Amino acid sequence: MTTNKGAFRDYLQLEKKYSSHTVTAYCNDITSFESFNRIHFDQQNVEQVNYSQIRSWIVSLVDSDISNTSVNRKIASLKAFYKFLLKTKQIEVSPLLKHKALKATKLLQIPFSEKEVVDVLDMAQSAVGFEGVRNKLVIDLFYTTGMRRAELISLKITNIDLSGSTIKVLGKRNKERIIPVLPIIKEQFALYLKERESLLSVEDHDYLFLTKKGLKLNDSFVYRLINSYFSTVSEKVKKSPHILRHTFATHLLNNGADLNSVKELLGHSSLASTQIYTHSSLSELKSVYKEAHPRGRK
Repeated sequence: MTTNKGAFRDYLQLEKKYSSHTVTAYCNDITSFESFNRIHFDQQNVEQVNYSQIRSWIVSLVDSDISNTSVNRKIASLKAFYKFLLKTKQIEVSPLLKHKALKATKLLQIPFSEKEVVDVLDMAQSAVGFEGVRNKLVIDLFYTTGMRRAELISLKITNIDLSGSTIKVLGKRNKERIIPVLPIIKEQFALYLKERESLLSVEDHDYLFLTKKGLKLNDSFVYRLINSYFSTVSEKVKKSPHILRHTFATHLLNNGADLNSVKELLGHSSLASTQIYTHSSLSELKSVYKEAHPRGRK
């Protein structure tokens, strides 16, 4: 890794406070672009490239059947790198100054229905033992708080305030937010914590959710957990923790929650991020509108 890339990594981690996953992705994209330039232009220094070279890289990415969304993400990494070089006065103009993002098809994120969620929770209700109780709580916590997968995995015992009925969540860029906890979730927490104490290797473990071996959960474990349970009740293509977060927001909006409140619960920095969930409640809105408007009842 070049000196600039090392400094760029530090900038992303320490100043921008990006997650380790995002930092790794950004740096990998820069490395990929470096490799392309060495092979095709015999150029070692990406600080000195021009836009035509970048465009050649973009064309090669598109030709390799990478989606426009993925290409745009890689270009975002490159933009961030050149923005860093501008900030540190190592270049005077970004070669991506006039670049326009590729048109990308927005994939419709279809939330679970209320019945699908209830069916899964009913099924998980009969679970016993540490793993069964943990799985039920994980599913219900996603659905009742809308937290991200990384946020749930990173929860620590000290983040839970059962007396105050709240959870402290560490979100993107280390932004903390407090999420209220429903009474039924408090009951599940008490049950889970009791089961958790039975693990042999848990004495000094700060993290709330663990495997039966006393290890912190990881991304793939949580994805498989959610996918496994919802595969039994839903034929939707995507069955993931993110869809449960999407479901949380959609069901709140469908039942009258205002957009600003949902924004705060989700930990979004702007309303624009929250508004992507409003399309899912449009069918509900149409139904209410048709029933309520005098012309709709004729």
